Amino acid sequence: MTGQTTTSTQPDAGTRQESLDERYGRTGARRQRDLAIIWAGAAAFTVILAAWVVWVAFDTTDDTVASRDIAHRVLDDRTVRISYDVSMEPGTTAKCALQVQSETHNIVGWKIVDIPASESYTQAFTDTVRTTQLGVTGLIYRCWLS
Repeated sequence: MTGQTTTSTQPDAGTRQESLDERYGRTGARRQRDLAIIWAGAAAFTVILAAWVVWVAFDTTDDTVASRDIAHRVLDDRTVRISYDVSMEPGTTAKCALQVQSETHNIVGWKIVDIPASESYTQAFTDTVRTTQLGVTGLIYRCWLS
């Protein structure tokens, strides 16, 4: 038995690993494609983020409505009078939601009012809101352009 060489029919460890990598998609080409997809996604995200930042920074529309509570007066168990100011660009219209709260801060009255266009920037209003029970405060919930 001396001098005989035996040849192994089994592939070496490197060839087996390459075979398994190829079988399960772990090739160098696949890795490069995955990296290209990741970089393309990151680039797209960066472009979209930059476009949004520029859009927000240069958005010159200043259409806002500011409101301020002036006073409220409880008239009786079922009505509260609310006085308030609304400031907005002259010539625009808006809507405001008024609310009345009870002693436990539950909303017991609600009314949406139309704010007409005007020549002045600030307008004063007084509205009466009906309630379901005794209210202790009346205020503006929110105003928006209409």
